[in-house]
Amino acid sequence: MQKIIKIALIAIGVLSAVLWYLLPSSDMPAAEAAQSGAMNTMFIITYLLLGIAVVVSLVFTLKNLFSNPQGLKKTLFVVGGFLLVVGVSYVLASGTDVDPEYLEMSDESTVKKIGMGLNVFFILTIIAILSLVIPAIKNMFSK
Repeated sequence: MQKIIKIALIAIGVLSAVLWYLLPSSDMPAAEAAQSGAMNTMFIITYLLLGIAVVVSLVFTLKNLFSNPQGLKKTLFVVGGFLLVVGVSYVLASGTDVDPEYLEMSDESTVKKIGMGLNVFFILTIIAILSLVIPAIKNMFSK
């Protein structure tokens, strides 16, 4: 199996090198360069390899997850906590905290989703910092 994978990777590498050589020159207009066969083939190879990587990583992750019930319980706890943070962040986002001149470019729900994303980032950053600082302080006073 490993020999087949090595041969396939070498073939993809050689094909990619040939396609790289066939790419349009930099003085070609972008509209024409985007229609290049070499460019489209390179995108197809990229999407194919990305899809294979995503599928393989998901399969092995799910296999490990379901083979270890304790890990599954811990994962569900973490996912539940993340969903709780997202829910709290959505409630805290107002959706109206933008200048009226910029409100013409988007609607209130988009602004609320952006605010939610920022709130999720801030809350998770605070949780990460506290999870580093609190044990360090406990360790400092326990000695």
